[in-house]
Amino acid sequence: MAELQKGSKKLLNAWAFYDWANSVYTLTIASSIFPIFYSALFVNQLEKVVPAFGFEFKSTALITFVTAFTFLVVSFTSPILSGIADYVGNKKNFMQFFCYIGGLGCIGLYWFSLDRIYLSLLFYFMGLIGYWGSLVFYNSYLPDIAYEEQQDKISAKGFSMGYIGSVILLLINLAMVMKPGIFGFDISISETILKNGSEAEIELATKEALNSASFEAMRLSFITVGLWWILFSQYTFYWLPKGSSKGHKVTKDVVFNGFKELKNVWKQLKQNLRLKRYLVAFFVFSMAVQTIMLVAVYFGEEEIAWADSDEKTMGLIISILIIQIVAVVGAVLTSRASSKFGNIKTLIFVNFIWMSLCFYAYFMITPTDFYIAAACVGFVMGGIQALARSTYSKFLPDTKDTTSYFSFYDVAEKIGIVIGMVIFATIDQITGSMRNAILFLFVFFLVGILLLFRVPKEQAVNQT
Repeated sequence: MAELQKGSKKLLNAWAFYDWANSVYTLTIASSIFPIFYSALFVNQLEKVVPAFGFEFKSTALITFVTAFTFLVVSFTSPILSGIADYVGNKKNFMQFFCYIGGLGCIGLYWFSLDRIYLSLLFYFMGLIGYWGSLVFYNSYLPDIAYEEQQDKISAKGFSMGYIGSVILLLINLAMVMKPGIFGFDISISETILKNGSEAEIELATKEALNSASFEAMRLSFITVGLWWILFSQYTFYWLPKGSSKGHKVTKDVVFNGFKELKNVWKQLKQNLRLKRYLVAFFVFSMAVQTIMLVAVYFGEEEIAWADSDEKTMGLIISILIIQIVAVVGAVLTSRASSKFGNIKTLIFVNFIWMSLCFYAYFMITPTDFYIAAACVGFVMGGIQALARSTYSKFLPDTKDTTSYFSFYDVAEKIGIVIGMVIFATIDQITGSMRNAILFLFVFFLVGILLLFRVPKEQAVNQT
């Protein structure tokens, strides 16, 4: 197979198509059906607690701590793996490895239960580390496959394709959950109750059968996510270049080469004031953005005054769909705004919206409040992710060592998420309210805005 040229339409589309493949994880597992499924495990508990690792955790705090731990693992392993990939010249193989680990982890969530909490959390860990681990290598391809003037557009296109693809699968999964009988799930009730039960007993049994079938549909949806992710990624893997093959073999000295590369990147950053200051700002605001995106549905499930469990499930689903639909528009408009006003000014404005949302979220009570917040989150969610990635890519110096630079970017992002999630989970665990935790994230956005104002307009070199 002939290797596609940098900037070619087919290569750009193949790269962006990985967002179509892997975004089903972030929507179904991280943002929608899994949080609802996880909440349903505690429906009969007065206090939503989980005994694990020698402690009793608030249910939301446990999943947040596990998420933070996963990001900690990613932040330490990705430099090692990216260093090996850069040395050997086969970063596509590493991207594939994490893709398959993540897909299998999603499939394994079918067996998630409180009775086997450690195995369940392992599958959750696999899905999360697979998703974020593969992104290290996926993001590093951007300057390799696209010229600078193409990067904003193709980065936004990737996110847009991800939103569209993930919504398609989510709608299928939601149809399974809301109408399980149509998809062949058992919604029958016993003949005894049907013949001898009162009207109220028959109604209750019917509702329980539907709930049980819906629960089974949720579990099956995790399998569909894993299969979708693995199968659709094959198009990307077929066309992406393997990397510049160097014919090197991995030795002991190579294993920690990634950390050496990060050290070298840090030294180079001291002579690139614009990139250095941008990374510091990114570290701070990304910490808050990613934390909110990872806990939003858990917040809505616990803190919003839903009339009953049915309204809660439907309300959370509607909110997620609002976010995804609006996010497609938001990503495109943000890309256009960056072309007109510049990347940094656009990022400042988007961060201001995020900061306002934290303040608004503290006072949210009704479902309508949550829907409004969902629309606003959707508008700025895709935009800030796509623009943050392409801005970093634009600020890079002329180098072929893009993997090391993007590894540094990803490590900064992951460590920021660890800090954000640990702070969030700790406040949630101690105060018993996610409202207090999400209000605290207001500070991160404010600091991020102030730091973005300090990013020079032009490239500045030989400065510390």
